[in-house]
Amino acid sequence: MSNAATRPAGPDHLWSVDEHLEDILTTVRPLEPIELQLLDAQGCVLVDDVTVPLSLPPFDNSSMDGYAVRVADVAGASEEFPAVLEVVGDVAAGAAELTPVGPGQAARIMTGAPLPPGAEAVVPVEWTDGGLGEGPVAGMRARSLAPEGAEGHVRVHRPAEARAHVRARGSDVKAGDLALEAGTVLGPPQIALLAAIGRGTARVRPRPRVVVVSTGSELVQPGEELGSGQIYDSNSFALTAAARDAGAIAYRVGAVVDDADTLRATIEDQLVRADLLVTTGGVSVGAYDVVKEALAHVGDEDEPGSGIDFRKLAMQPGKPQGFGAIGPDHTPLLALPGNPVSSYVSFELFVRPVIRTLMGLKDVHRPSATATLRADKALSSPKGRRQFLRGTYADGEVTAVGGAGSHLVAALAHADALIVVPEDVESVEPGTDVEVVLLG
Repeated sequence: MSNAATRPAGPDHLWSVDEHLEDILTTVRPLEPIELQLLDAQGCVLVDDVTVPLSLPPFDNSSMDGYAVRVADVAGASEEFPAVLEVVGDVAAGAAELTPVGPGQAARIMTGAPLPPGAEAVVPVEWTDGGLGEGPVAGMRARSLAPEGAEGHVRVHRPAEARAHVRARGSDVKAGDLALEAGTVLGPPQIALLAAIGRGTARVRPRPRVVVVSTGSELVQPGEELGSGQIYDSNSFALTAAARDAGAIAYRVGAVVDDADTLRATIEDQLVRADLLVTTGGVSVGAYDVVKEALAHVGDEDEPGSGIDFRKLAMQPGKPQGFGAIGPDHTPLLALPGNPVSSYVSFELFVRPVIRTLMGLKDVHRPSATATLRADKALSSPKGRRQFLRGTYADGEVTAVGGAGSHLVAALAHADALIVVPEDVESVEPGTDVEVVLLG
């Protein structure tokens, strides 16, 4: 993380969403590249272009179980007048020594096996008598076990064009071609390609390690019994899952009680395994806003360039936010509000882009679209605040789900989009085009 200071702003400055996001993204830097084994590199971003060292496939090979033949020998072949060819040998996948196919000859060949010298095409076993008259496949498999010198003959009932059922050398990729561009996320197909061209490792930016800490003495872990005034801790589960969905390796820390020393010690313990720390709760102006109390002055003297700035944003939900760096490595920390919807919306707007930036991705934001609002009545929005309402999006239309309350977890579970209402708009009429951020 860069040591660049945040822009000057007094404690009463109301930050816009764009200002806060820009301040974060101009500070966070991608993680340093490392060389990883292929399976360990899954989900990571490739750092360098990868060129193909050898053509794929590296030799002409058969796409069918059948017989390698010369085209002239099967020209005009039919059920009534089959071409009768001498079988001179078998060619299995991985065969090193290949028997040439001369005039009037054929070689039994398996899928993926190299085309022997002299052969020009492959006739599928279904076009033949299988070589022993036992049915096509049974005959072919039996012949593959026949003793040397007992190859016999095969009857071919159909003609074949040159190169029929032959996969040409380099038909997939050629030596020197660009296999994968830098910036590619390595999924299963990309890992398969790297393996196919002989690469056992890949130079990538690692998936960031994200530690999620929820705060609040009222929080109880799911599965335990609730006491008076207690609620289940859903935020840490939601944000950990969201971090993994964004591409991170995420760790969830159980809820920390409202004690500044305990929280500070917990965060310091987690620094060893964190590229990014995310807290939820305790960032407002209440008497028990433990995150502000614990982190407001962290690093001011002992760790120059670190410290957390708590600020107010012109948005709903999610007005209170915190951002900065902590620890000797200036690990970025984002402090999110405690209300479930506020926490999740804040993650999508601010934390997800940080994770994607750490990964080295170029496009760090969720896709957005313009949609027509479907509603029974106008949607209201507070003046001067950018509001993010939950919605369901389909076929260019969006419908709001739930209300504006920042505690409505059930409505959030049914949403796949955020409806964006700009700061200068106080009412959105049905049928109006609105911007939506697509979450799915």
